Amino acid sequence: MKVTEPVDRTSEADSEGRHAGDRLDLRGLKCPLPAIRTERALARLAAGHELTVLADDPLARLDIAHLCRAGGHALLSVEAVETGGWAFSLRRGDVAER
Repeated sequence: MKVTEPVDRTSEADSEGRHAGDRLDLRGLKCPLPAIRTERALARLAAGHELTVLADDPLARLDIAHLCRAGGHALLSVEAVETGGWAFSLRRGDVAER
């Protein structure tokens, strides 16, 4: 069986770290990478800006929800994606830089 590494779809960010339409595609990445990369992307956004994250790792639902609670961000919605995984709508909280 051939093992294929996940494709890093986060490398298409512009110079300010934004992704097309502030959308971060983390499908194919396994725990803890979706949470880590989501945290980094939120840190680059201004307070109040929204980010959509696509992830298919089963633990992403727990990890991203916890990240939002612990980091003072809003988890606006979690929707199942037809092709598998979830689309998380997040809003960056008004928190001081760490």
